[in-house]
Amino acid sequence: MRVELPLPTRIPIDGRFEIDDTCIDCKLCNDLAPDNFDADLDNDVHYVCKQPDTSDELERVLDAFESCPTESIRYSAAPSGE
Repeated sequence: MRVELPLPTRIPIDGRFEIDDTCIDCKLCNDLAPDNFDADLDNDVHYVCKQPDTSDELERVLDAFESCPTESIRYSAAPSGE
């Protein structure tokens, strides 16, 4: 079960960003945060290739999160021990 968390406002963050299967490959996340999102061209979807680890990256990922037309970007609790 996914636990939705309040969005982080600064680094370090607890939890992780991910893209679910509702992604329509609009490429907006990659345009807004190219260091953190990449494409799986074989399946026409995007994925998080790197969790944000700077304030600038976090700001860009949050912009992508808020701009995603299908709300496919999720922020969820990190597993215990991570």
